[in-house]
Amino acid sequence: MDAQQLDMNRNEDAMRRSLSTLRQRLSVIEQGGGKKNLEKVRQKGKLTPRERIAYLLDKDTPFTEIGAFAAYDMYAEHGGCPAAGTVGGIGYISGRQCMIVANDMTVKAGAWFPMTGKKNLRLQEIAMENRLPVIYLVDSAGVYLPMQDEIFPDKEHFGRIFRNNARMSAMGITQIAAVMGSCVAGGAYLPIMSDEVLMVNGNGSIFLAGPYLVKAAIGETVDAETLGGAVTHTEISGIADYKFDSDEACLDHIKKIVSKIGDPANAGFNRIAPVDPQIDPATLYNVIPEDSTRPYDMHEIIHRLVDGSEFDEYKEDYGKTILCGYARIDGWAVGIVANQRKMVKSKKGEMQMGGVIYNDSADKAARFIMNCNQKKIPLVFLQDVTGFMVGSRSEHAGIIKDGAKLVNAVANSVVPKFTVIVGNSYGAGNYAMCGKAYDPRFIFAWPNAKIAVMGGEQAAKTLLQIQVASLKAKGEEITPEEESRLLKEITDRYNSQTTPYYAASRLWVDEIIDPLETRKTLSECIAAANNAPVEDSFSLGVFQV
Repeated sequence: MDAQQLDMNRNEDAMRRSLSTLRQRLSVIEQGGGKKNLEKVRQKGKLTPRERIAYLLDKDTPFTEIGAFAAYDMYAEHGGCPAAGTVGGIGYISGRQCMIVANDMTVKAGAWFPMTGKKNLRLQEIAMENRLPVIYLVDSAGVYLPMQDEIFPDKEHFGRIFRNNARMSAMGITQIAAVMGSCVAGGAYLPIMSDEVLMVNGNGSIFLAGPYLVKAAIGETVDAETLGGAVTHTEISGIADYKFDSDEACLDHIKKIVSKIGDPANAGFNRIAPVDPQIDPATLYNVIPEDSTRPYDMHEIIHRLVDGSEFDEYKEDYGKTILCGYARIDGWAVGIVANQRKMVKSKKGEMQMGGVIYNDSADKAARFIMNCNQKKIPLVFLQDVTGFMVGSRSEHAGIIKDGAKLVNAVANSVVPKFTVIVGNSYGAGNYAMCGKAYDPRFIFAWPNAKIAVMGGEQAAKTLLQIQVASLKAKGEEITPEEESRLLKEITDRYNSQTTPYYAASRLWVDEIIDPLETRKTLSECIAAANNAPVEDSFSLGVFQV
């Protein structure tokens, strides 16, 4: 076996190990609050949140989950909050793409942690950007009181949910709320600000204050059903529109409502019959090096993602550290902007490092992004970037100016942008290649991704130098052994913060995906984006020259 084949086998083994870890962690997350809590829910005659979603979706259609790893490894002192206590994503109901937001009552009774708020706002943001009908499956005890100061009062906290309800209603986006469990306090506004409210008799309840608080506040003794059950709200208050005796009957009616929603205007993105890549996508596992510092040819990834493995490259022989070109993904026309990771040589004879953005590549990518906006072609960014080129030569050539052009074009792009972090995502390279701060419609990471201000080794050595200098300034000496120990401690801590799980737990990426799911996932996301006509005009403002 030759060295190249050995490398490919090693790469595949590393990716499969990463995927095994991903699946194992997902399987735990999918248990929500644990088997005992799931069983308690079923004993009440209720479906679990994932069962509710599965029942609601059309058979044999994809469900693109968003934020499964939200709050991952967070809130340990509170017992954890798997998937931030909410299951959400895009799926098909009666043939219509919808955003589904389901409280997970098995996690602290569906109470809202800080990351629960952030995740719910992200799901609403996706629905608003892509004009998707929203289905809320409500079953929540409201704000998690021990952390109320981190979820209640600020702009991006709990109250923003209801502001978004009102904004979506004004935008003509259908919102349907099924109250299948508790709906308490401020949370009671969510269903009432939706277009239609369905309740499950015996389990669903809506009130601003529950029986205990009512007793404490005004001395009235009243049970939950009388206070805010399905009969009360469909027959007395008129707050709810329908009541049902089971989760299934309630979900069946949602399907009927969705089936009658009128067709939306669309963005008109070009799509033809899909063609499979000529190069087997399964061999993607072989391409990404186990060692993220090693070079590879980004064309090898692109050819395994795009229809017919056809990539019409733009300015192929100029600015070679960024690849730009037109292709199709599952039939959808896209413009691809991708970091080239192999060493290249410019026509001027300059050797350029893979994964680094140089003056010429920044210029090329900015121009290509402008072209895609002109032609109304969605943009796909494949990130494996270590940053912009540094040093006197680049500074004198105006790398900051050229980088600013690229950042400007990305920031002002009006066609939808979709980002996949396939490897490294460091520093300003993350920004220029449409990181989270630049409003991609969706952003995903492969399980080998690394996201940080700089690589772990460089960062750790920089931090070590600062720490050692601080100790010496205080007159303290440090031995070589102590310095080595400090370096390892800093490196380990820093590296733990660069993983895709750390990013996904904080919703810096929407989901961690199997590389083999990339085509399907991007296709579903472009289909979602096609529901929203591009209404803004493309304008760059002051553009660096």
